[in-house]
Amino acid sequence: MTSPSPSSESSPPRDDVAAAESLVAAYDKIRTQLGEVIIGQEEVIEQLLVAMFASGHCILEGVPGLAKTLLISTLAKQLSLSFSRIQFTPDLMPSDITGTEVIEEDRGTGSRSLRFVQGPVFANVILADEINRTPPKTQAALLEAMQENQVTAAGFPHKLPRPFFVLATQNPIEQEGTYPLPEAQLDRFMFKILVDYPSEEEEVLIVKTTTTTRDLKFERTLSARDVIGLQETVRRVPCADHVVRYAARLARSTRVRGGDVPAFIRKYVSWGAGPRASQHLILAGKARAILKGRLHVTTDDVRAAAYPVMRHRVLTNFNAEADGISTDDVIARLIEDVPVERSSDMGDAMADRVFANSVDRSAEGDTKT
Repeated sequence: MTSPSPSSESSPPRDDVAAAESLVAAYDKIRTQLGEVIIGQEEVIEQLLVAMFASGHCILEGVPGLAKTLLISTLAKQLSLSFSRIQFTPDLMPSDITGTEVIEEDRGTGSRSLRFVQGPVFANVILADEINRTPPKTQAALLEAMQENQVTAAGFPHKLPRPFFVLATQNPIEQEGTYPLPEAQLDRFMFKILVDYPSEEEEVLIVKTTTTTRDLKFERTLSARDVIGLQETVRRVPCADHVVRYAARLARSTRVRGGDVPAFIRKYVSWGAGPRASQHLILAGKARAILKGRLHVTTDDVRAAAYPVMRHRVLTNFNAEADGISTDDVIARLIEDVPVERSSDMGDAMADRVFANSVDRSAEGDTKT
């Protein structure tokens, strides 16, 4: 089945509508089960699941003790997916992640041959814990895996299982002796998710629930085939031309060397977001639209994805640091300044009703036959 063009106004196939409904049901079930372990952090959980259904990788940043590792491992337990946890340390080598060639001897004939032993990266969900605590050569071992879904060893490519997610964590404090990820590798991550402290009520509830005996059992919700099918459904969600243009304008407005760039961008930004940001804004918008029960993407979906998609792609300069301006502050002002075609969003809402009516009429025709 071919993907619809961004301006497609025809109703989606009934199979896709059913898949969208199953995605919403699975999303609600996953969030409910995660809520039994992770108190609060609802926005973090939503962004993590949006990225997963949009086939993206995530980097979670937060101080120690905010359940970043627990969140990822608990999510893996709910899905029928293989899971590997890699603790990144200064002495970790690339082959410790990707695998290596070993000499194997046949005891019967005495002949020797090379055999590739797969590393922990050969799993569906990879937890790259404290990824900024290992040298760049080891961090780079994930570059090919994240982009091409394969690992090359001794000149031979080895395909990784599908679906494949890299969920990395990093600590924003204690930066001495760490190795910040280079921009080329940061760009491979769809989202950078900030994990903040819980509220007072949430922290009280955390203390109550984690200082008693608990026996938690999770019901597995989705298989690997289910996740792949839902990812393909997300890509087939219709997206109007004006929403695509809005996403492109958001990304292009951050490029200091561009033509029509706001003055505050020239003042506070050294490098802007590339085309991959525009792509991820639309993919994230499609996933969010389905999870919100809609069959089309609006500019609201794009705006909601702007922070996690762009905060690690927009690099601020010394002026921003001196004035106390963060990347999120720049994105917030950018969202205010870039114009939105709200009338077209109203048209999208009407198109959504047309889609629903067309599905109802199709169902009635089936019952009559």
